[in-house]
Amino acid sequence: MIDLTTLADLTPGICSVTLRSKGIDEVVHISSDAGLAGIEWGTDVHVSDADSAAHARNATEAAGLSVLSLGSYYRCGQFADFGRVLDLASELGAPRIRVWAGEQGSAETSEDHWDAVVDDARRIADLAEHRGIGIAFEYHGNTLTDSPATTLDLLNRVNHSNVGTYWQPAVGLSDQQTLDSLHQVLPHVVGVHCFSWGPEAERFPLRNRKLLWQTVADVLRGNRKDMDIMLEFVQDDLPENVLNDAAFLHTITLGED
Repeated sequence: MIDLTTLADLTPGICSVTLRSKGIDEVVHISSDAGLAGIEWGTDVHVSDADSAAHARNATEAAGLSVLSLGSYYRCGQFADFGRVLDLASELGAPRIRVWAGEQGSAETSEDHWDAVVDDARRIADLAEHRGIGIAFEYHGNTLTDSPATTLDLLNRVNHSNVGTYWQPAVGLSDQQTLDSLHQVLPHVVGVHCFSWGPEAERFPLRNRKLLWQTVADVLRGNRKDMDIMLEFVQDDLPENVLNDAAFLHTITLGED
């Protein structure tokens, strides 16, 4: 018999980039209507300065939702001003900042660029730790986290307790290959971006990969570490498809479907 008290809680949320064309208040309204528990606010459109960060935080909290993270576009290896990113995260009340592992895929990256990404990641991890904020790499193509092996290599080189990784399905992989990738990086995963894309990056309803996402949720629950699982992109960018995907996300996070 499974001891339900040992299973992790999965928090259903959304990335604001999913609703890029909507304002902050609309994003919160749609997320609340969808019954989602929290929002990862992106810096590309919604949270670009202190005022918008405060607006997003206040609107999120007023709706009874949580700020899950700051989805930044900071590229490790550039040694840019990370203080501004930290200020946004602090104003937003974000417990975590999403960053990117360089600017090239692992196969094209020189050892010097690897070293720069590692050194910069350590630097920003220290800065963030002083503010009680975690760092998570985006798990993505054309960066050093474009495969499980390179993601593990990067995390091992960085070797910092304040750095983890997000995970999401790589485009074009079978369900089994996708699950294998999750299992490989699972000890380091601090958040999941969820969507259903075809091999040519066609967007489908989340339920189109029902078995995959049911299994992902089971794996995450069994890992005994509470996890945010956030919708990222929906078919045709339509709010009604956020509602549809959120309904399915609820069933799998609760283990009901």
